[in-house]
Parts: sequence; C-alpha cells; structure tokens
Amino acid sequence: MMPKVARYAVLRRIEALDPAVDFREICRLMTTREFPWDMNQALSFALFRTYAVPSIGGLVARTGELVDRVQKRYDDTVLILDEILEHGPTEGDGRTALRRMNRMHGAYGISNDELRYVLCTFAVMPIRWMADYAWRPMTEIERIAHANYYRELGRHMGITEIPETWQAFSRHLDAYEREHFAFDAGGRRVADSTLELLATFPPNQLLPAPLVRRMSYALMDGPLIDALGFPRPNPAFRALVRAGLKARGRVLRFFPPRPRPLYPRNLPQIRSYPHGYDVAELGTFPDRDAAV
Repeated sequence: MMPKVARYAVLRRIEALDPAVDFREICRLMTTREFPWDMNQALSFALFRTYAVPSIGGLVARTGELVDRVQKRYDDTVLILDEILEHGPTEGDGRTALRRMNRMHGAYGISNDELRYVLCTFAVMPIRWMADYAWRPMTEIERIAHANYYRELGRHMGITEIPETWQAFSRHLDAYEREHFAFDAGGRRVADSTLELLATFPPNQLLPAPLVRRMSYALMDGPLIDALGFPRPNPAFRALVRAGLKARGRVLRFFPPRPRPLYPRNLPQIRSYPHGYDVAELGTFPDRDAAV
C-alpha cells in the first residue's frame, strides 16, 4: 500500500502557501496535480448551470456558438481559462487571453449581474464537486485560495460588487438561481447541444449517447433539471450514478499524486487545434464577423 504521506505530498505543498497571497499557485496545484479531471468536470457543470438563466442561455443560443460550433466554443473557453491559470491575468499569453475574453463579453452587452453570477458558478461549483465526488474535499486553505483566484479574475474582468469569501460566493449563487432560474427555449437548445458533445468525450464515447445523457441528468439538482425542462431522473438510477462517482473518488485515495502537471489544454476532449493555436485568435469576433 502506498504510504499516506506520499498521497498527500501536493496537499502539504499547498498548506505551506498563503491563500491570501499565493492563491494562483494553489489553484494551479489543485487544477493540474490534485484534481485535474474533477476540476474540469466541475467547471463544465458550472458553465452548464448558466444556460438555465434565460437572459444568459438565450443570448448564448442567439450567437449560435454553443449550438452550431459547440466543440470549438468549448475548446476556446477551456483554452482561454487555461492560459490565465498558467500565466496569470497580467502577463504574456494570460493577459492576451483575458483581453480576448473581455472583448467577447463586451461585444454582447452582458450585465454586471450576469457576469457576477457566472463568476460565482466557477467559484462555487468546484468546491461542491470536490466535497461530493473527488478523492478528498478541498481544505479551508484551498477554498479561500479558490475564491481569491476568482475575485482577482473578476476584478480584471471589470466586475463590481464581487463576493468577498467563498461562503458569500455560495450564498449569492443560490439566491440568484432561486430568482432567475426558468425555462427558455434557447437555453434548452444550448444545453442539448452541450450534452451531445459530452457524449463524445472519452470515456463517454464508449457508452450509448442516451445513457450518457441520463447519467448527466442524474448529476443535476432539481431546480436545474426543471429550469432546463429535462425529465427528472429515476431516484435509483440517480443514486447509482452518484455512488459510482463517489466510489471512483475513494479508489483514487490509493493512487500516487500526479508527478507532472496536467493542464486542461492537454485533455483528450480538446480537439479543435491539433496543430496548435494562437491565443489572440481564440474565441469569437462579433465585430469582425459582422463587418465581413
């Protein structure tokens, strides 16, 4: 059996850091060493929740990006956030990625309330996912660092009135969803397209697409299911799917820590740029496309 001290080696590194100062490094260690698969799943579901807000889901549907070009739009989102994670929001490719993201958001006139809600999903859902399904939950140091990372990102995005703690992020998320979750045909189209893409990701492609879709329903909470107009999953099937993910987490406790970072850009579901990419060309260019 692997010594316990070895499994927790990365966590020991994290605990030696200050979440008020070293939050970027803590988030890099969590994302690329401790929870690479789980963090990607959590952030994907975080973005998925935004489709249940009609003003957001409807806008995304009207752009066509997550309906007609869903693989590229998914990849661009992952790659832009990946560059910011690796380089920070003010240096090199991280700065270029942040500018790309801000210019895209600015072209669509998204309100501060909507941007702040999306930021909340990214700050909160990984904390909840790790508590439910990862090989261990985030520690308080990690939760604080995770919130500080997204507070900094939000400031560089020009978002105001950002929650100050991870608990405040969580309260704002829940309150916003209680008020704004509702069915919208556009949001449902985007959700359907995203679930179709999910069925093609490894190892999901080994299963029938309808089964992958049912498994996705099983991971959604009631308000999200209802807002998107999806069928409520069978309780026994829902429990089975969730138990399977929890079992995976328990098994991973006996695995050694990842020896080298695995950045999201290296995940097998990122498929749009087999020969590399230019950060400055990622995402959408509404003004340029309109001119053409």
